[in-house]
Amino acid sequence: MKLVRSTLSDVPIIMSFIHDAQVYLASLKIDQWQDGYPNKEKIELDISNNDSYVVIDDNETIIGTTVFTTKKERAYKSIQGEWMTNENVEYGVIHRLAVGEKYRKLGLARFVFKECHKRLNTQNIGSLRIDTHEGNKGMQHLLKDLGYTYCGIILLESGDERLAFEKVL
Repeated sequence: MKLVRSTLSDVPIIMSFIHDAQVYLASLKIDQWQDGYPNKEKIELDISNNDSYVVIDDNETIIGTTVFTTKKERAYKSIQGEWMTNENVEYGVIHRLAVGEKYRKLGLARFVFKECHKRLNTQNIGSLRIDTHEGNKGMQHLLKDLGYTYCGIILLESGDERLAFEKVL
């Protein structure tokens, strides 16, 4: 597998993965991504900001997508709890990780995290942060398995709460 920057031509497949994730989350009675977010415009903005990536398998097939950035996350400035690192320290962020329905259970999410860890290490950035819905037990389990620490609750611009995690690399 490879993690490569998305292009605008990838938007239709990315949106199909977002749709698959919305259906999957709804089937688990998780209200995350059930309000039209993320939409095509958000994905296009991620691409124009050079923060959007796709995962490509050995056959050059796109099998998943994520946002990975080292830009500061506004929602992370205030936390009900405490980050492991100081807000002034550089950190990476993963958002909008989605896998195509037929590519689940291939270890794609684990691959994305490990690849992002490697990229942060080469940039001498020692931390990665992520937030997830309280009902998304699968992501929470993966984060704990990868050595992430629960740090507290953050508020999104929408007012929704998310569980915040960080790993010092």
